Amino acid sequence: MILSPSSLDIQVNLGHYQTIQCSLLKQAIHQTLIEEGRTGKFSITLLGDQEMEKLNTRYLGRNITTDVLAFSMGTDELALGDVYVCVDQASRQAKEHEIPLDEELVRLVVHGALHVLGHDHPENLDRFTSPMFKLQERLVRQVFNHSD
Repeated sequence: MILSPSSLDIQVNLGHYQTIQCSLLKQAIHQTLIEEGRTGKFSITLLGDQEMEKLNTRYLGRNITTDVLAFSMGTDELALGDVYVCVDQASRQAKEHEIPLDEELVRLVVHGALHVLGHDHPENLDRFTSPMFKLQERLVRQVFNHSD
């Protein structure tokens, strides 16, 4: 399926993180939507630890920060969902895995988008061999134009 730019509306709210490449985050959503054959509106919001902890507490009852939260807009085919990414947590994870921050941010955006589109994974270590994880990693490679 070929998606025209007019069939996609991807909003990125960088907040205090103006140095992050907005185009990579948009490309992450675009690649995910192409893979899923979907069109519509997505928003990506970048947050710090404190804001993410507040969201996580409010919506999931977990009083800690997390790397990504995703919210589906339900049955509205045009407004698909919102993805919130914690840049502070992404930075820690990127350092731990010795990868660029941009790559980890793209991974988290793809991860959140896949959840919005109905994908899920186990909560234990099996998540790393799940179909969702494999799809996520393939999409990350595509964003960075690595062969696949």
